[in-house]
Amino acid sequence: MTGVQAPSICVRCWVVVAAVLAAVVASFVYLAIDYRALFTGESLGFMAKFIAEFFPPDLSPDFVAKTGWGALQTLAVSALGTLLAAAAGAVLALPASGRAGGWAREASRFALNFLRSVPELVWAALMVLAAGIGPFAGALALALHTTGVLGRLFAESLENAPREPEQALRLQGAGAITAFSYASLPLALPQWVAYTLYRWEMNIRMAAVLGFVGGGGLGQLLYFHLSIFQQQQAMTVLIAMFGLVALVDLTSARLRRAMGPAYA
Repeated sequence: MTGVQAPSICVRCWVVVAAVLAAVVASFVYLAIDYRALFTGESLGFMAKFIAEFFPPDLSPDFVAKTGWGALQTLAVSALGTLLAAAAGAVLALPASGRAGGWAREASRFALNFLRSVPELVWAALMVLAAGIGPFAGALALALHTTGVLGRLFAESLENAPREPEQALRLQGAGAITAFSYASLPLALPQWVAYTLYRWEMNIRMAAVLGFVGGGGLGQLLYFHLSIFQQQQAMTVLIAMFGLVALVDLTSARLRRAMGPAYA
């Protein structure tokens, strides 16, 4: 009976693990942060006092109404930004998937890479200068960054979709647009919808953050009250943020399940 051979040692794996651990240790040493100071009695006392200042949250009718309006702005910014990005991403995905030649493919992929390489906060700062402070600047910032993300994902789903159905329609005399609409698009559309819903979940969180640079909504409200040390009002805004994110996550999940397994 042949004995069981011992598994071979992956030398490369251990080298990679050791390199990662060394990089982590070097990062802590380079930053020279005294983490022990966080757990001194004085530091813990300051943190406890700071947290206690957030309670109880301000639940006065006027401020709750103001927070609700900010939540609606944040929801609108995320929805509009995601919708614009889905439309622009779909347009750029067609040449990015190689359907318009090599030059168009490289140009569109470069545009998508550039759009998603710039963070949303940087786009928001630029859009505030271009369009002014407010929700519209936040929606444009989300749309620009998300276009790069969705466009790349849409293009990859088109590339992975089988081309035989579309080619069969073309051989039967169908035009390019007709063949794409009835063959390739139905295969890629479930993934497109799923990607868009996932990005909407992410954008609702980012829309709240964009308010810190003038993007409107709950983020701008939170920044204002924190800057003037009104922690109880800030706590109300934080609760609204959590509720809004939870609501969007639940709605998106149920919507994907309702549309079938291909969208989940």
